[in-house]
Amino acid sequence: MTEHSHRRGFVSRPGDAESWVKAPDTSTARDGPAAAFTARLTIDITPALRGRIKVAAFRRGVTVADMLRTLLAREFPESNGGTP
Repeated sequence: MTEHSHRRGFVSRPGDAESWVKAPDTSTARDGPAAAFTARLTIDITPALRGRIKVAAFRRGVTVADMLRTLLAREFPESNGGTP
């Protein structure tokens, strides 16, 4: 008989921010407006800034992606066909 590989299911966020900041990023299933269509945006940031962003998201109880989507939507609202 062959052994089945144990696949990791949904993983909850660690209890402390420090271990969560040091954990590698993982992809998650999305719900809501972001699930309809998304485009990946890649930026280069320092490890220190990445850590601060992850800690802020952890303290707010949201994912980094959701927090940054909200920030970007607030900073760059949809225009009514004109130039920004």
